[in-house]
Amino acid sequence: MSLGDDHGYGGEPGGGSGQTRTRLPGNGDTDVYGGARRPARSSSRSLITVVGVVVLLIAAIAFANRGGGGGSDDDAPAGAAKAPTSQPTAPTGVRPVKGNADGIPTGYAQDEQGAQSAAANYAVALGSDGMFNKARRDQIVNTVYAPDVAAARRSDLDRVYSSEGFLTGIGLKPDGTAPAGLMFITRFNPVGARVESFTPGRASVSVWYSALFGLAGEGSQNPVSESWYTNTFDLRWVDGDWKVADFTQKDGPVPVGRDQAASGAEEMADAVQQFGGFTYAR
Repeated sequence: MSLGDDHGYGGEPGGGSGQTRTRLPGNGDTDVYGGARRPARSSSRSLITVVGVVVLLIAAIAFANRGGGGGSDDDAPAGAAKAPTSQPTAPTGVRPVKGNADGIPTGYAQDEQGAQSAAANYAVALGSDGMFNKARRDQIVNTVYAPDVAAARRSDLDRVYSSEGFLTGIGLKPDGTAPAGLMFITRFNPVGARVESFTPGRASVSVWYSALFGLAGEGSQNPVSESWYTNTFDLRWVDGDWKVADFTQKDGPVPVGRDQAASGAEEMADAVQQFGGFTYAR
């Protein structure tokens, strides 16, 4: 699957149903997860304050344990048990990639960690604004997809991204660029990855990510919004690297929104320009 199979644009990037959920106020207003009525805002802020203090306390303890006031591991009694040093999302110390092709990280290890790193970085590439430019889109497809899949993907995506109805529906000009005075923003931000199945030649990896999508600028009819998706990539080991054979997408998991005011168009545009992306790895 690609963005063109179930693009879901017109408000939602990268696939999915394209539907939006709207919570309307009412007498029986309940929590989004089916619980009791939300507490008053003052209670929420008190809870946030408490959580903030706890987070700071945990951070201070972690800093101290790293070597501020405690002894080294060599001071521990012989045979003393050590706490686990890694968790599923902790860095392993293994170099995630060996190089890049057209700005996309490539050269992954032929193991589960390498497959997760590939899936996360490929999700970022497929959700970038480069997909709206023919030359750049071809580079991304040729790098990300398996060679026997790339040609068909290019053809499918060309039809989608050259469709005037598709482009104008998300507020872009027929050539895929933003109208004067507006900035087009599309960025996928992986939160985590999970191996669904793995063999040395094939892997299925799910990537959970948030997506920023829209047009930043005064008078935008499609302001930048956030949504959440999970893509499951079917990866194949081809010519010494992981490549995408196909992928599927589903909505969520979606967290509850915080009580924060949305940033203005200029601030959002500046942030996307000033904050670069990452190379994702496990």
